[in-house]
Amino acid sequence: MANDTHSKTIGYLTWIFGFMGAHRFYYGKQITGTIWFFTLGLLGVGWIIDLFLIPSMDLEADRRYTAGSVDYTVAWLLLTFLGVFGLHRFYMGKFITGIIYLLTLGIFGVGLLYDLWTLNGQVDEVNRSKTSR
Repeated sequence: MANDTHSKTIGYLTWIFGFMGAHRFYYGKQITGTIWFFTLGLLGVGWIIDLFLIPSMDLEADRRYTAGSVDYTVAWLLLTFLGVFGLHRFYMGKFITGIIYLLTLGIFGVGLLYDLWTLNGQVDEVNRSKTSR
């Protein structure tokens, strides 16, 4: 697929932690990701069902988001493991907020929650702006 923005492999790997909504956040489903987080994947039932829904979530994300120089998977990995240092923001070229995150540990965690909800949109915006030049 020409617009392969998200990885099924990463989708399935994050599904392992899907009872916390990880795969749903990765695919841009923030509301249900939050519900999964607070209900442990709808008490495990939704989590099991999602095992079969990942291919369609991946296809939907590929259609919804713009591919470009900023890779969604890399941005998500940086947010997940090094987000408190703002590396995902540096990766997207957002150097000022990257420095702010670095100095404040992700604005004391609140900025990380914001990015969990908005990272796909942020990457999409960066990729769209670079392709429209």
